[in-house]
Amino acid sequence: MISSTSSTTYPFLATCPRGLEQLLSDELGALGMEVGSTTVAGVGGEADLAALYRACLWSRLANRVILRLCQVEGVESAETLLDVARGIDWAAHLAPGGTLRVDFHGHSEGIRHTRFGAQTIKDAVVERMVASGAPRPAVDLEQPSLRIYAHLHRGRLTLGIDLSGDSLHLRGYRREGGKAPLKENLAAALLIRAGWPERAARGEVLIDPLCGSGTLLIEGALIAADMAPNLKRARFGFHGWLGHDDAVWRQVLEEAQQRASQGRVRLRSSFIGQDADALAIEAAGANARRAGVDAWLTLSRGDVARLEAPAGEAQGLVITNPPYGERIGDIPALIPLYAAIGERMRSQFPGWRLALFTGNPELGHRTGLKAHKQYALRNGQLECKLLLIDVYAGGDERRRSNAEGEDEPRGPSEGARMFANRLEKNRKRLAKWLKRSGVSCYRLYDADMPEYALAIDIYAGRVHVQEYAPPRSIDPSHAERRLMEALGILPEVLGVASDRIYLKRRQRQSGKAQYQRQSDSKERLQVEEEGAKLWVNLRDYLDTGLFLDHRPVRRRLREMAAGKRFLNLFCYTASATVHAALGGARESVSVDMSNTYLEWAQDNFRLNKLDLRRHRLERADCFEWLGRERGYFDLIFLDPPTFSNSKKMSATLDVQRDHPRLVEAAMARLAPSGTLLFSNNQRRFVLEPGLEQRFEVEEISRATLDPDFQRRPEIHHAYLIRLRQ
Repeated sequence: MISSTSSTTYPFLATCPRGLEQLLSDELGALGMEVGSTTVAGVGGEADLAALYRACLWSRLANRVILRLCQVEGVESAETLLDVARGIDWAAHLAPGGTLRVDFHGHSEGIRHTRFGAQTIKDAVVERMVASGAPRPAVDLEQPSLRIYAHLHRGRLTLGIDLSGDSLHLRGYRREGGKAPLKENLAAALLIRAGWPERAARGEVLIDPLCGSGTLLIEGALIAADMAPNLKRARFGFHGWLGHDDAVWRQVLEEAQQRASQGRVRLRSSFIGQDADALAIEAAGANARRAGVDAWLTLSRGDVARLEAPAGEAQGLVITNPPYGERIGDIPALIPLYAAIGERMRSQFPGWRLALFTGNPELGHRTGLKAHKQYALRNGQLECKLLLIDVYAGGDERRRSNAEGEDEPRGPSEGARMFANRLEKNRKRLAKWLKRSGVSCYRLYDADMPEYALAIDIYAGRVHVQEYAPPRSIDPSHAERRLMEALGILPEVLGVASDRIYLKRRQRQSGKAQYQRQSDSKERLQVEEEGAKLWVNLRDYLDTGLFLDHRPVRRRLREMAAGKRFLNLFCYTASATVHAALGGARESVSVDMSNTYLEWAQDNFRLNKLDLRRHRLERADCFEWLGRERGYFDLIFLDPPTFSNSKKMSATLDVQRDHPRLVEAAMARLAPSGTLLFSNNQRRFVLEPGLEQRFEVEEISRATLDPDFQRRPEIHHAYLIRLRQ
């Protein structure tokens, strides 16, 4: 066993989430450790055994406390790694018959997998132990006697003993997690940055209006009661280490227990949590009971919009981690939530501080409150910010910060008001046509104002918003702010609830991104278009299943289809086939490569009670299908994508480059008196002149634009093509 005295010091490394390094350095210094340096996600230095134990017990911010055994440069190969690990006297750390676990992080040219790195170090430990006459140690991943830490970065290897065991953020109280819970050490960091320790010392109140599983409240109560966060942990990593001194540990533990007893008596703060989710409140209560702080927490189900300050409390801290739309489609419903937080803070909490943790600072601006300080932090892989906002007494919070750091009046900007006016103008312009035609799915706005680069479509009372990706010359923060302004205005102007607004971001897609889901809600909406019933999905895919600009094209196909044999190439969800069938097409074939879209098409057919024996769906590459098909069709609809590099195709498709070959192949399957309707959405499309020489070609692009798309005549190109007689 390693001998230790109160004067013996050990080199250590304490790891933490990125962004917490300085906070952790201050905390470890207060615990009696000599901090020497900080690195990315870590703090190093020296400490005696009591301070190391104290760090494991008391650190609210660390993930792990490592007793560093060596730090070696130039470790690139497995052989060098093996040699370094062999050079350590493991028998001084691991008792005979003990078990081990190796946690390896990093890589090099010769060590490309963490499992291989861990295996290499394990082999070195076993070899050294056996050479010392000890029995061969076994691996135990659950509760090893000795947990070995290894980190390799740019040839620098750090090897040590993990004194923590399980990560220190796992306090043990949280078994019911709720939705997307904060890690406990991140929650503690937010509270410290928000000034809660000082406020708790004054007996102030802590409120979380969206408390979820209660982590912020529980960590706040542990701080206020001077309770060590890992006081209830039964076992740490150092318990199986040969250097462990139980007498020193008992002294540190008893000191913590005494402080907790005194802290409970002195505690004057109260803790209030609410959440709209009853299951979250239930989980928060269970977590608080396990943490031993439930007596101080008041939990209830409630709506942020009705949040009230406790009577008689002039100041305190409201801290919360609201949802911030990890998927862009979630954002519209969150804007009213952030606005409600701001409104309640102004009306109910003058003199208080709001600490708002968000992964979307622009959503934070929707509170209408000015942050006097911001901290950049991470929540897992997400870049986030903690916004600290002092709400001034007497209603003096009249101005908020914009993206340039200047103050501006709260409320819609001039640009936002102009955007709202444009929406109203467009509604009035389309009103008579909509009433006369009965159209319920239409485009209301299409980047009419360049500053608000959005396409806004109405689908039977729901709003589908597509944001065009801004050019690189536009400051992303400006574009984001305008998007938030627009989303905040839409419910009022259009009279729709925010949860009926769906947001997507349009940009040039490549590879699999063209076809990937945006979400997985499977939320479908049945709409009607001139007698045809169709399914649309406004949430899950970039496109909804119904191209609104092609409405007149589908109308024309329906008018032409009576008694015809109809072919729909690149059929997508086969809405055009539905129209042709309802128009009297005697039979049809619809071809596409996507199983998803063909299943969607089949649902559209069933919705309209179409006979699937007469209206067939074919899964195939259209080029290949045309090459082997020998039948003829009276009416063909060819509407290829602008670009596709799907792996299901034998080659990429570029409509400008490939349309002559496509048209030729389709015309080869056209009956002598038949018609091909060829369309595409390539804005700068130019028809190959040779096609007009071989076939009768009539451009009908402008005739296939209803009033909602007439301001964008380049939205698509359409041609009627017939064989020369």
